[in-house]
Amino acid sequence: MRHPSYAIADADLAMLTDLYQLTMLQAYWVEGLQERATFSLFYRRLPATRRFMLACGQQYAAELATRLHFNDAHLASLAETGQFRDDFLAWLGQWRFTGDIWTLPEGTPVFENEPFMEVDAPLAEAQLLESLVMNLVQLETVIASKAVRVVLAAGDRPVMDFGLRRMHGIDAAVRGVRAYRTAGLAGTSNVLGGLRHEMPLSGTMAHSYILAHDDEEAAFAAFARHYPGTTLLVDTHDTLAGVAKVIALMDADPEIRVGAIRLDSGDLGTLAREARTRLDAAGYPEVRIVASSGLDEWKIAELVAAGAPIDAFGVGTEMGVSSDAPVIDLSYKLVEYAGTPRLKHSPGKINLPCRKQLYRRQDAEGRYAGDIIALRDEPGIEGEALLRPLVRSGQVADDEMALAEGARERVTAALRCMPESLLRMEAGHADYPVELSPALARLRSSS
Repeated sequence: MRHPSYAIADADLAMLTDLYQLTMLQAYWVEGLQERATFSLFYRRLPATRRFMLACGQQYAAELATRLHFNDAHLASLAETGQFRDDFLAWLGQWRFTGDIWTLPEGTPVFENEPFMEVDAPLAEAQLLESLVMNLVQLETVIASKAVRVVLAAGDRPVMDFGLRRMHGIDAAVRGVRAYRTAGLAGTSNVLGGLRHEMPLSGTMAHSYILAHDDEEAAFAAFARHYPGTTLLVDTHDTLAGVAKVIALMDADPEIRVGAIRLDSGDLGTLAREARTRLDAAGYPEVRIVASSGLDEWKIAELVAAGAPIDAFGVGTEMGVSSDAPVIDLSYKLVEYAGTPRLKHSPGKINLPCRKQLYRRQDAEGRYAGDIIALRDEPGIEGEALLRPLVRSGQVADDEMALAEGARERVTAALRCMPESLLRMEAGHADYPVELSPALARLRSSS
């Protein structure tokens, strides 16, 4: 019996595409349409509950493009569909990406119609990347953009990812940790994701551990002895009674060390205040309080604003599936072919033609003052040019950038530079100016 594999190997990712990409490639090949093209990756509209998106995944997608290829097994499978010519499949077996890819650095705040990535390559090479690139960037950008709001709401309190079990598939669960690291989370319960993406592992126990013991205090004692300094889950039966048992345990055995208690149900603010009062009165001010249970950025912001004595937050489902904004209007569009601007005119779906560069201006205090989308080589544009060439002639041209190192620090620095209006939790778009350069505006109006 042949068992299906749920893991997708990098070697198979060339086949992770839509059928029409391959049928178009065959048509391009037959028609001889192989001039150089530019495709631009961007989104048209912010979700209603976002004031910016955090670009994430585009550097990984660019580096991955340099490794895509079709092996003999792929070609045999495609031949079985009956839709592809033998001579085209022979050509596809030699296919490699030979073009250039410009990307924003991972962790860059990005706004409507701004390019995350531009791909300059022969038409068939650039076309084939569309489905894979959109999938990779869509997921990580959506998750990172939700996670950074949670981090902002928590302020100086660390946030841990507890969302593995409810995320949309194993790929999302593992790659999501990469987005969490970029956004500034402190840890994850996801063992594979944490080890793969160098994220500290964090976790306590489940209610089942308590219920497997005949006595809650015995469960606490056993776990604390197994793992000195651990976090004990106190709400299985009665939260404050659980706190009292933790205190009694430490009073009875000074060698037992408990690092924190975790609240996972009920009125978290009220319970945290009462637990803090009892722990302090018993002489255990060092025992921290961790809160979880259906948290998102708005609930965390309320707890923080109310002064709840919570030291850290565990956030799962709401962040893991970005429940309020699980998708962005991401597009990958042809903007130039054979040296000629290409412009889609469909109502509500107009794109910006030609190869482009994105410039970000700052005011005298270092705050972001606005962005300018310009032609790639247009002179005299004010601001920092953000798109950088990660891939040149099919090879990674910037190894350090390809690793996305520094993305977390880049996000931290960007948050310090963002106007206060962009950091608010309330729904509604901030008045952040994104303008077209003179040359790009003229070209768009004349195309």
